[in-house]
Amino acid sequence: MKKVVVIGAGASGLMAAYAAAQNGNDVTVAEKNEKAGKKLYITGKGRCNLTNACAPEEFLENVVRGERFLRGVIHRFPPERTMAFMEEHGLALKTERGRRVFPLSDHASDVTKTLVRACEEVGVRFLYGMEVQKIDILQGTVRGIITPQGEIFADSVIVATGGLSYPSTGSTGDGYRFAAECGHTVIPTVPSLTGLEADGISEAQGISLKNCVLRASYRGKEIFSEFGELLFTHYGISGPLVLSLSARINRLPVSEISVGIDFKPALEEKQLDERLLRDFSSRKNEQMKNVMRGLLPSGLVLPVLRNAEISPERQANGITRAERIRLAAALKHFPVRASSLRGYNEAVVTSGGVDVAELDPKTMSSRKISGLSFCGEVIDADALTGGYNLQIAFATGYIAGSAIKP
Repeated sequence: MKKVVVIGAGASGLMAAYAAAQNGNDVTVAEKNEKAGKKLYITGKGRCNLTNACAPEEFLENVVRGERFLRGVIHRFPPERTMAFMEEHGLALKTERGRRVFPLSDHASDVTKTLVRACEEVGVRFLYGMEVQKIDILQGTVRGIITPQGEIFADSVIVATGGLSYPSTGSTGDGYRFAAECGHTVIPTVPSLTGLEADGISEAQGISLKNCVLRASYRGKEIFSEFGELLFTHYGISGPLVLSLSARINRLPVSEISVGIDFKPALEEKQLDERLLRDFSSRKNEQMKNVMRGLLPSGLVLPVLRNAEISPERQANGITRAERIRLAAALKHFPVRASSLRGYNEAVVTSGGVDVAELDPKTMSSRKISGLSFCGEVIDADALTGGYNLQIAFATGYIAGSAIKP
């Protein structure tokens, strides 16, 4: 029987602790918060989108970074195993739009309770309020962890400390420091799945679009184009499309990326021009700021007219062909002057972390230090929204724990 210490009682840490204890090991979880799963409580707006009910290959299509490393991981512990684990331990589930899986109760707390209960059933001990200061290493092998209360000796240590997103939940990047101190490469971290700060669209605050296309290009090459939902905020834009975009561009200089919105993706340029001609003809004596409300939510009228260089007070019957072309372009390619991504306080996940090239994907163990493993958000692997990131946490946690034989 090996003594195992798991640092962190989040999604990956709880699953790792369960798997290690189920193997017959003596497992202790050191959690600096007063309870387990503090970040889990706020995921999915408090409902916890815990996985995505898709096949491994579909899952991997939604991984942004670490797809190669995660290929074997997700095939060994796919979403169906996460769902089966939860149901076997008493948590009823439901699947919603986009194959997103939630607890039937709609309470994220039930996911945490299920994981903790499963851990307790196999003998896992929890030390809450236990802040780990350092991992004790001697001659390339783990000896244990050092805390303000003294050293806890261990044969194996699993680092499951999470990233930097939502720091109020205790995600303060401790795992990156532990990794660096142990000689691991830490890929610089950036916020992911977060909003985009932009100028010149303050009038649109609060507007939600259900059917638009968001595009982005960098140095003349299109790097993103997706159809879906978008929300205008006090700082710029957010919503599902923007969160996905943020995952694709967070390691690029955001201010150098050209971002544009197609407000009328169902209409080709010619069809849109015909629509404008009809509207202008039927409302020829009205001002453009009123005519345009037939095409756009009122808060977007002024930004679009401003971009097309058309006065809001101009009458429809005075609009020239050149102005109409500019207006169509503003509707199909409305530019968003992006300046930066929102920070870790709002980011769903952290991108970056422990370089996966230095980990064994079959065990999640360090290739540098014997007895040391990493799992969950602390490693450099992340995905789009839809339950994929929590699935990565559960899968990497399970493999890290189950790889430790007594």
